[in-house]
Amino acid sequence: MSFNPQTWPVDPWLAALALLGVLVLWRVARVMGDLTARLSALDTRLTHLADTQNQLSGGLSQVAQGQAQTVGLVESRLADLGRYMGQSLAGSAESTAASVGALRERLQVIDAAQAKIEALSSNVLGLQDILSNKQARGAFGEVQLEALLSDALPPDAFSLQATLSNGRRVDALIRMPQPIGVDAKFPLEAYRMLIAAPDDSARTAARRALAQALRAHIRAISERYILPGETAEGALMFLPSEAVYAEMHASLPEVVREAFAARVWIVSPTTLMATLITLRATLKDTRLRAEAQAVRREIALMATDAERLGARVAKLEQHIQQVQGDLGDIRISADKITRRGARLDSFDFAQGG
Repeated sequence: MSFNPQTWPVDPWLAALALLGVLVLWRVARVMGDLTARLSALDTRLTHLADTQNQLSGGLSQVAQGQAQTVGLVESRLADLGRYMGQSLAGSAESTAASVGALRERLQVIDAAQAKIEALSSNVLGLQDILSNKQARGAFGEVQLEALLSDALPPDAFSLQATLSNGRRVDALIRMPQPIGVDAKFPLEAYRMLIAAPDDSARTAARRALAQALRAHIRAISERYILPGETAEGALMFLPSEAVYAEMHASLPEVVREAFAARVWIVSPTTLMATLITLRATLKDTRLRAEAQAVRREIALMATDAERLGARVAKLEQHIQQVQGDLGDIRISADKITRRGARLDSFDFAQGG
């Protein structure tokens, strides 16, 4: 049987729809093939991605292990570092505390020294005020002189502000066999001018004025405090400053020689102490000699008493001998009386006695 479209009782629209369905199915089949191929390729890629993910997971696990080890090592190092830092900080704290304590002690010492310096400064200012006033300066010299005398001599070996027979009052009188006068009023104005001199000419003029003041003071001491028959043949001029004493001997030796000639001995605190120690030894020797003389007098009196005792003992011996003779006679008489009594008792009168 042959096919004849004209004889086929089919609607042309249906045929077109069928053709269109066939085309759609073909297209769908083609698309499905492409999708299948793409799904296969995608599956292959997914498999590859899974392998890669497994490899990445293994690498990540190794990285995690390495990271954990690194973290543990870092934590251990940090712990060691913390202990070390703690020990170091503790040692540093102790060292710092010790340093702070030492620093505090030094600051306290510095504060004390500062206080002493301030006190010394005020004392120096006070000393300057004292030395700038003549009466206060004299009182200062007298106080220093009294301290030296009290340290070197017994209380009964000196007297202060003693009045001599000429009516003059000496600052101190050392009670030696011949008393020694000590003057403590030194004219310091000329020396202050010498210290404050701005140039050589002013210094020369001030030194000349100092020499004149010293000569006048030495002459006054010699005339007032050296009295023949009452005091020693010399007197002491006390300088309460070693600097003035050194300046005199260094720059004014002729004034020192004139003082020696006038029998005025210039002394500073140091040389006065040496002089007083020598005078103390001399005073001790003098007192020992006086006591030795007293002992000799007592020994002489004791010898006289011993002679008197010997004479009296001799007299007593004579009296004792006489008493012994009298006792012998008394004994003889007693014996005779006893014998006579015995004879009387026996009525024996034939024998005579």
